[in-house]
Amino acid sequence: MITIPQVVEKIVSTQPFLAEALVEGLINVSSLARKIQNQVEDTVKKPVKIGAIIMALNRLAPNLEVKINPGLKDVITNVGDIIVRSNLVDFTYKNSNTLIEKHTELLRSIGPNQEFFYTMVQGVFESNLVVSGSLQEKVEEAFTGEELVAKSERLSSVTLKLPATNAQQLGFYYFILKNIAWAGINIEEVVSTTNEFTLVVHDSDIDKTFSVLKNMGNN
Repeated sequence: MITIPQVVEKIVSTQPFLAEALVEGLINVSSLARKIQNQVEDTVKKPVKIGAIIMALNRLAPNLEVKINPGLKDVITNVGDIIVRSNLVDFTYKNSNTLIEKHTELLRSIGPNQEFFYTMVQGVFESNLVVSGSLQEKVEEAFTGEELVAKSERLSSVTLKLPATNAQQLGFYYFILKNIAWAGINIEEVVSTTNEFTLVVHDSDIDKTFSVLKNMGNN
């Protein structure tokens, strides 16, 4: 039979922001106990007193610090190169039957030039391109006739090369985005692949963004 402490640990451990707040003493334990009371009762199939949940939460916090933080910190400290690119432009176009074809033609015209920054993400209704400023005219010419939804200039990007274990570590992206948000940095775009994570920000925020990402492992 599952116990109340086991249920409480399962609830907290699957929510990184909640686990972190509990470990750091940033959350009211009594309020949290009331919030999860119904969930605990549904799992153990019987009424549970608030006091029992509070006791479980208080006993859990030190264990969470041991079980969660080292694994996450190990991944964070093994982040590879940090690559910064400046002078970027962000385009958002409405999806159409011709958009991908024009995108392909544009890539052919650019060729395999590694000096350019070029990334495209196709959503359900829109497609987003973030490119080097030197490609701005080529993009606008190539996508003539397409519906431009938005355009932003004076942008920079920071790309993290991620360890292969990032996908298995609960809360990895939360940890990155939390540090960026706490620094008061507005994210213009996010581009992610299996082992790369790119944040696009305004030029005025690039130094702060780089500093935050570089020092994540020290937090």
